[in-house]
Amino acid sequence: MSRELWLLRHAKAKQNDGIEDFDRALKKRGKQAAQNLGVWLQQQDLTPDFVVSSPAKRAISTAVRVLEAMGAPDELTITEDKRVYAEGFERFKTVLAECPVDAKRVLLVGHNPELDDLLIHLVGVANLPEGDKLLSTAALARLTMPDDWTQLSAESAQLLSITTAKFLE
Repeated sequence: MSRELWLLRHAKAKQNDGIEDFDRALKKRGKQAAQNLGVWLQQQDLTPDFVVSSPAKRAISTAVRVLEAMGAPDELTITEDKRVYAEGFERFKTVLAECPVDAKRVLLVGHNPELDDLLIHLVGVANLPEGDKLLSTAALARLTMPDDWTQLSAESAQLLSITTAKFLE
């Protein structure tokens, strides 16, 4: 397994308060958490080859802040895909199957419960830390993946780490 999938749950967002869920913006705390994660990724010398995100405002804002803070190259753009917004984790597998074949590190920015569900599917519940919520806001899970993005069967990945916003404070 030479590929990595990075699952990033969007950072902390403002409550609905009359705003459509899709249009919710990041809170100040969420902006800082995304910034911290980007700095940490840079310190670890980790840069994705391909980024795909939910088009929801809070997910895109998280992706942009992380990439800016890590000093990502200008040619690394964010691919917005509506299938990453509230369509279930099985749709994520379709999105990942369409990733460039040469992408070794893919960052997927999305929402729960779909990200947790995908993580459980790919790694297996027995191989995950215990707890109610695997990916809190601004948490990043790193997984080693099969060499073929189209081969994402149950328990086909291994969990490398889960890094939380709280860890980076």
